[in-house]
Amino acid sequence: MNWATAGLAIVLSVAPLRAAEPLLGRWLLVSQQIDGQKTAVDELTLRIVMRGQTLEFGYSVPVNNIQFVSLRFAARPDGSEADVTNANGQKVGTVKVTKVSPLQYKILLQGKDKPLAPGTMTVSADHKTLTSESESKRPGQAMPTRMVQIFSRQ
Repeated sequence: MNWATAGLAIVLSVAPLRAAEPLLGRWLLVSQQIDGQKTAVDELTLRIVMRGQTLEFGYSVPVNNIQFVSLRFAARPDGSEADVTNANGQKVGTVKVTKVSPLQYKILLQGKDKPLAPGTMTVSADHKTLTSESESKRPGQAMPTRMVQIFSRQ
């Protein structure tokens, strides 16, 4: 087998993995709306990798030119509950991730002493954009707060 054939074999063996989970990759937040109002965004990176049957999510922000992971969780995409931890490894809530179609995932996030925040993550057909939509309602709040974040694949 020559190098070209070996390279092609590697590319072909990796391609089905990307097709199986289009959510995987490094995503940069490019826009955000809260209740329909566009808001300024700080630099935020979402990195999603697959370890076995588990999707690992890490949200990071730059601190002194180093990406600092501020929130993370690892969940199976079957709706099983998993812990959400902060930068210090402390549990700050739980999450359930369910793959509902080839390009969409249902997310159910619950923070300590925070309202339940159901939402979705949808990958565009060209796999270049990730749209995260969520709602949360605090006690006494008439209408839920709706957030839409758009990420671009890096």
